[in-house]
Amino acid sequence: MSEFQATLIGGTAILLWGALALFTVWTGAVPPFLLVGMTFTLAFGLMCAKWLVFRENPVKYLPKQKAVWLLGVAGLFGYHALYFVALRNAPAMDASLIAYLWPLLIVVFSALVPGEERLRWFHVAGALCGLAGCWILISDGGQVSFKAEYTVGYMAAIACALTWSSYSVISRKFSHVATDTVGWFCLVTAILGFVFHGLFEETNLPTDTIQWLAITGLGLGPVGIAFFTWDIGVKKGNIKLLGASSYATPLISAVLLILAGRSEASWAIAIACLGIVGGAVLAAKEMIFGKGKSA
Repeated sequence: MSEFQATLIGGTAILLWGALALFTVWTGAVPPFLLVGMTFTLAFGLMCAKWLVFRENPVKYLPKQKAVWLLGVAGLFGYHALYFVALRNAPAMDASLIAYLWPLLIVVFSALVPGEERLRWFHVAGALCGLAGCWILISDGGQVSFKAEYTVGYMAAIACALTWSSYSVISRKFSHVATDTVGWFCLVTAILGFVFHGLFEETNLPTDTIQWLAITGLGLGPVGIAFFTWDIGVKKGNIKLLGASSYATPLISAVLLILAGRSEASWAIAIACLGIVGGAVLAAKEMIFGKGKSA
């Protein structure tokens, strides 16, 4: 598999994550950790179906290294747990803005991995353009006011960004580990989701078909296939380009919410679109236009 092909496959995760917000809205009042448990169970089931169809032994994909287990579970479950903590201890907009530092951090951290392409100005500039567009989009062009009383939420959001960016970049060091292994990470994440639900939440199951379909859609797409294709992308694709392009996720989310009648179009979305798309094109300069003579 070429780097270009792996990058395209990884890019499908960004598209699928764009549907995360809409599907989540359609799940109604299902508690967050219960939702994690249910959707990651479906994700594990998806991988089980793959093993069954191709008559593979699931046991051979069980990670043999403790470091691999730690990375996978910390990445999938740790990210979601920290994000929920951030949302509960800080305004949703503030927490989201901080949490969405992870694409920029992926671009920066990837330069620290031995053997990777060195960080170039257009990688950073593209990621910053995407970050600016993301902030305009989430804040809807308004003013953001961070307050000391929400420090716990802000710290959780920072930890959230660090967790997912670290998971994505460090995964590259385990490129020899098959993507099927992510299926086992999904199972552990599902179990932890149910455990945390039992400890901290009141059970509120879906009440209609739409909610059940939304949960199924989440488990098969944004939580299922997306994590598998992202694994391929960060391990074998252009991770800097994937990082910068990830800012398209909130833009896709906004467009889908507008089309579904759950949000309204605004000038902030148009400006954010220019920043995010322009940033992605800039970060992909070499892939699109070829390498120039200058560094």
